Amino acid sequence: MNRVTRSVVLMCAFLAVAFSFCAQAAEDEATAKVRQNLSANLPDTNFGEITATPIPGLYEVVIGHQLAYVSENGRYLLQGTLFDVAQRRDLTEPRVEAIKSKVITSLNEETMVIFAPEKSKYNVTVFTDIDCGYCRKLHSEIDQYMAQGIRIRYLFYPRAGVGSSSYHKAVSVWCADDRKAAMTAAKSGQEIEKRECDNPVQTDMALGEEMGVSGTPALVLDNGKMIPGYVPADRLSAILQRQFTTE
Repeated sequence: MNRVTRSVVLMCAFLAVAFSFCAQAAEDEATAKVRQNLSANLPDTNFGEITATPIPGLYEVVIGHQLAYVSENGRYLLQGTLFDVAQRRDLTEPRVEAIKSKVITSLNEETMVIFAPEKSKYNVTVFTDIDCGYCRKLHSEIDQYMAQGIRIRYLFYPRAGVGSSSYHKAVSVWCADDRKAAMTAAKSGQEIEKRECDNPVQTDMALGEEMGVSGTPALVLDNGKMIPGYVPADRLSAILQRQFTTE
């Protein structure tokens, strides 16, 4: 390679790096402007990550554990599914699942009631209601889930709300000396000792609301995919195998 050719190559490389840097700087400046516009219009809202979408002038914004889309001037905000018709691809669902995955895998397990096999293959986090029929059915088969290597991590979601009978049962389970035994007894319809203590029940409920839980049981996989309702152990195992062997 002669001196002229080498100089041309180096110049091209420099320009490529410079162009990339400028593009990144422009993108950062653009998203910063969107954040500024949003904050001006909604000063009491905390906004997470903001990224450009394939649509010029439309940006993706994380609000809590939810995903929304906003115009560049921060005036128009909408929630819904962004779909690439040409590629027949949902652009929203993977991003929502990524957000939920980050949340669910970062939770403190000390605030959960966990049923685990000796050798765990998968975690499944379950928003549960003590009095929900299908929640009780799922728990009555807890040994089958563990036999499949599925580790069940319970979060409380009493659908009747704070102060309800289901809520007080959830608190009593958490405050019991043996939470797992109390959970099993309560879900089998037995009376358990009413107790009160510092507990995560309302925190769990708020998290469920933010994550879009609308019924129980609600199963959340570590990759953020949410499965509503009761799923038998063998079927859940098959779903988990598909989810985590193709990723």
